[in-house]
Amino acid sequence: MKVGVSVEQAITLANQNPLLFETEIRNLSDSHNMVLATSLESKVDDPRFDNSAMDGWAVKEADCINPNSKLEIIGTIPAGSSEQIEVKQGQACRIMTGAPIPLGADSIVMIEDSVVEGEIVSINGPARPHFIRKQGENITKGEIGLESGLKLKPSHIAMAAMMGYAKIPVIKPPKIAIIGTGDELIEPGQPLKSGQIYESNTTALVGLVSEMGCEPVKFPFVTDDLNSLRNVFDLAASQCDAILTSGGVSMGEWDLVRRLMEEEGEVKFWKVLVKPGGPPLFGTWKNTPLFGLPGNPVSSQIVFLSIVVPWISNSCGYDSIQGPKLFDKVKVKLLNAAKGTGNKITLRRIQIRGQDDNLVAEVPENQGSGNLRSMIDCNGLTLLPCGIDGKPGDIIDALWLR
Repeated sequence: MKVGVSVEQAITLANQNPLLFETEIRNLSDSHNMVLATSLESKVDDPRFDNSAMDGWAVKEADCINPNSKLEIIGTIPAGSSEQIEVKQGQACRIMTGAPIPLGADSIVMIEDSVVEGEIVSINGPARPHFIRKQGENITKGEIGLESGLKLKPSHIAMAAMMGYAKIPVIKPPKIAIIGTGDELIEPGQPLKSGQIYESNTTALVGLVSEMGCEPVKFPFVTDDLNSLRNVFDLAASQCDAILTSGGVSMGEWDLVRRLMEEEGEVKFWKVLVKPGGPPLFGTWKNTPLFGLPGNPVSSQIVFLSIVVPWISNSCGYDSIQGPKLFDKVKVKLLNAAKGTGNKITLRRIQIRGQDDNLVAEVPENQGSGNLRSMIDCNGLTLLPCGIDGKPGDIIDALWLR
């Protein structure tokens, strides 16, 4: 077991026991917000054939150079037509948006730029070659149109349909157990007794796990009892692909998650050089990866963001830009001071906003790790390196929370 590792070392160690997952085939209509498991090649060209970008006339550009050119109308091509028509010199064919371009035509005249008189159309506007959408100009057959690791949005699903897919392979959301520990915890809505508090960490973790493309499985709170904790660990390991616990990982007599993991599990690291959130652990219980997160609400979320998020992303092969993610790494200009920590990276809560085409950040005073409201009032976190204080006007790295 390694004690007191950097965030980077923690991620590396956790990655040695990746989150395992399966894939499944889903109908497009059931794939929204799922993660694409395999890159998809287009089964067709798009467009499949040269077609008109608007309603108008298919013509030869050379016939429309002079103002008020008069052309013979030889027919109409609606969208979906398979009729073969050839446009010769001095002729025009009425055409609808999406309809195939007839032989001989090289341009489109907008319907607004014409006047019909019987079987003759007078052209009083330009013929536009660029109003013809060319076969394969968007994507060609066999070309990769969607990369694996994408969190599927409506535009991605529409792209899959356009490429010819009715069903697609997606990552079956891995199940992650969420276990809150502590005698003082009570479910919200229940009457409080002296010394008790409403539990909030597991509620936050349910949402964070879901946002990362996984299926949260929330277990009942566990009291500070080794047998109870062992039993719920066994049950979670048998039902889920990973385990997240909240609380019980520090150095106190009743920090039983750490004690049980050290005595009967396998701990890879304990304590991370990050503030807030220093005492997390990672290991395996019955070969199931387990993260022991701190009990303080802010610390719990920050450890999830800084260590668990990259572990899930790496395990599942998420796309770094369009895959599930909870933050973007950005540069911000500090408006006030942000105190660093001697040997730890410091993630202070900040409020990020735009100012004069740049991002600026304000650091609120109350940075206590139990101040959950600060996670609501702020939308970002500093990434101050070890031993570095942020001064007003400094440009620093930050996480802009989504």
